[in-house]
Amino acid sequence: MTTALKLTPSLRDQVSQEEWAVRVDLAAAYRLVALYGWDDLIFTHLSARVPGPEHHFLINPYDLMFEEITASSLVKIDHEGNKIVDRPAYVNRAGFVIHSAIHMGREDAHAVLHLHTPHGQAVSAMAEGLLPHTQTAMIAMHDVAYHDFEGIATELEERERLVADMGAKNAMILRNHGTLTVGESVAQAFLRMYYLERACEAQVLMLSAGRDGLNTPPQGVAEKVEMQSGAAGMKKLAERLAWPALLRKLDRIDPSFRN
Repeated sequence: MTTALKLTPSLRDQVSQEEWAVRVDLAAAYRLVALYGWDDLIFTHLSARVPGPEHHFLINPYDLMFEEITASSLVKIDHEGNKIVDRPAYVNRAGFVIHSAIHMGREDAHAVLHLHTPHGQAVSAMAEGLLPHTQTAMIAMHDVAYHDFEGIATELEERERLVADMGAKNAMILRNHGTLTVGESVAQAFLRMYYLERACEAQVLMLSAGRDGLNTPPQGVAEKVEMQSGAAGMKKLAERLAWPALLRKLDRIDPSFRN
């Protein structure tokens, strides 16, 4: 027996065009995370700041699978975790703590993605962190910070340490926990997560064959790749090329994320 998809009444006529555009992009990111198998039942979270001076942000209702998320189902909250519009949806406490910390601490962090994939968790448990043995890792690793595990992130006091450890980086490996990326847009945060997760997956696969046969890149190559994959190039690649293609992919599969 199948259960019908839980539908949320459309909010399109109740929010600004700018907010609706962010809602559609964030809902798309949730669908893509499910599509790529990066979700963890209902237990991770993606967020995006709502345009405007209030610094409200959108996050998932805790009772929906990621493939069910729509633009209208996203919950708008403030930095204290209060819902801006009274709705029965519940918000994950750990999600609020992590995402509010980054949104508050980084003015440029308009989107924050956090995952618990097996490969991301595996690398987060490795003492050396991300290794520079693949092109994808070299693209990602120069922008990766690290934050030590403090238990499930339900305590507000951890927010200050999360922001301090993140610094000016745009990705973070939460040790013994998972991965996190930020961006000036959902598109940028998603592409950074794609590179980080692919790098983690490749590292787990290469280490499963043992370390003795690994080919270490020549000296200076990682630094060259860092120069070749700077922020300006990442922005163009994400927003003009990769993200429109990903939205077309979702539209072919199931355009209901736009509801």
